Amino acid sequence: MPPRKVRNTLALALLGLLLERPMHPYEMASTLRERHKGSTFKINPGSLYDTVESLAKHRWIEPVETVREGNRPERTVYAHTELGRQEFVAWLDELVREPVAEYPKFVAAVSYLGALGPERAADALEERARHLTERIDGAETALAETVGKGAPRLFMIEVEFVRHAWRAELDWARRTAAEIRSGALPWPENF
Repeated sequence: MPPRKVRNTLALALLGLLLERPMHPYEMASTLRERHKGSTFKINPGSLYDTVESLAKHRWIEPVETVREGNRPERTVYAHTELGRQEFVAWLDELVREPVAEYPKFVAAVSYLGALGPERAADALEERARHLTERIDGAETALAETVGKGAPRLFMIEVEFVRHAWRAELDWARRTAAEIRSGALPWPENF
């Protein structure tokens, strides 16, 4: 399979939004924020507009109209092209089916946890557990707010997934910190 012309995951988010209806970039950004997608996609105006330009350049989306509301500037509304819809579905199918190595920073750091020494390692894991608890609480609030406003659960399914992953990480961090503190996880002499 030839390399995909657009690989930015923000493009995936924008293409997904355009399945619902044509939108202008400002509306895309607002919708992503309303749905708490900031933990899934890096959303900033510059990269969003660059991504829209790239999608249009590759003919995955196209302008369908220009609108003006009140004194606001004109805004270009975009929609999928047939090619864009096909590419989006193929890309999505590939991402769901095939696990890829993502090289998370935390896993890299855990591989050298021993260098922190037992006390500092346990402290770091316990602090991470506190941060994870906050994120889990935030995800639960986001789910309740968004689904409570009538958005379909399917629009927030990745938040459910991330919440479950964070819970698993939280359990691991707490258990490992407890093993370090109790001495059940032996520490090598040379650390």
